[in-house]
Amino acid sequence: MVQIKTPEQIAKMRAAGLVVAAIHAATREAAVPGATTKDLDEVARKVLAEHGAKSNFLGYGGFPATICTSVNDVVVHGIPSDDVVLKDGDIISIDCGAIVDGWHGDAAYTAFVGSGHSPELVELSRVTEESMWAGIAAMKQGNRLVDISRAIETYIRRQPKPGGGRYGIIEDYGGHGIGTEMHMDPHLLNYVDRRRGKGPKLVPGFCLAIEPMVSLGTPRTEVLSDDWTVITTDGTWSSHWEHSVALTPEGPLVLTAPDGGKAKLAEYGVTAAPDPLA
Repeated sequence: MVQIKTPEQIAKMRAAGLVVAAIHAATREAAVPGATTKDLDEVARKVLAEHGAKSNFLGYGGFPATICTSVNDVVVHGIPSDDVVLKDGDIISIDCGAIVDGWHGDAAYTAFVGSGHSPELVELSRVTEESMWAGIAAMKQGNRLVDISRAIETYIRRQPKPGGGRYGIIEDYGGHGIGTEMHMDPHLLNYVDRRRGKGPKLVPGFCLAIEPMVSLGTPRTEVLSDDWTVITTDGTWSSHWEHSVALTPEGPLVLTAPDGGKAKLAEYGVTAAPDPLA
C-alpha cells in the first residue's frame, strides 16, 4: 500500500528534509583529501544532534553508521571507517537521512574530493544528477510511477558518454516510497521494465525518494563480505544522487533541497510547490 500524506504531514517531512540538507552541506565541506569517511560520519552525527533529529540509517537492518559513504567503485551502502582515507581525485557519494517527529527524510549526492578529476567523471555525476531532476519533473498528477522511471532512463540514454559506450544504469537498486518509514512502497526503478506494468497513479500526498545510480560501465553489482558495501562488478566508478519529493496539488516539493527544488525544476518548465515552512 502507498502511504498518502496530508499537508500537515508533508510539512513535518519538510522539516526532516531540511536536516538532511544541512548534513549534505556540512559533509560536502568536510570531504577533503586526508579526511576519513568516519570523520564525515561524525560530522553528520553532530548536525543531527544540533537539530534534535534522529538518524534513520544507524541501526537500520544492523547498519553500523549514521551515513553511507561510497567511494569510487562503491555504488551504495559504503560503511564509514577510519581505514578509508579520502584522496585527491576520489569521488564519494554520501547518502543520509533524518527523522523528525516520526517522519523521514533521505537524500544523497556525489562530491569530488580535491581536484584533477577527468571530464568523464565530471560528466558521470552531472548525468546522474540531471537524470534525477528529470525524474522529479515527471512527478505530476495523472502520471504513473513508470513515467518517472522513463524520464530518468531517457535522460541518461540521450547523453553521449565520453570515450564511447553507454552508461550503466544500476539494476538492483532504486528509489522508494518514504514517510513514517525510510523505505516504503512503491519501489521505483531507474529504467522501464515492461513486466512491472505502469505502477500506481501519482496523486497529491504521494512521496518518493528518487535516486538514480549510474556507473561508467556495467549495470551489475555485487555485495562485499560485510553484507552492506555494494560495488560494480567491473570496477568502474559510479555516481548516486537522491532527493525526497512530495507531490502536492501545486506540484512537486523537493523536501531535501534547501529551496524546495524551485531553481532546478524551473529549468524543466515545472513550478515547485510552495514551501510549507517558509
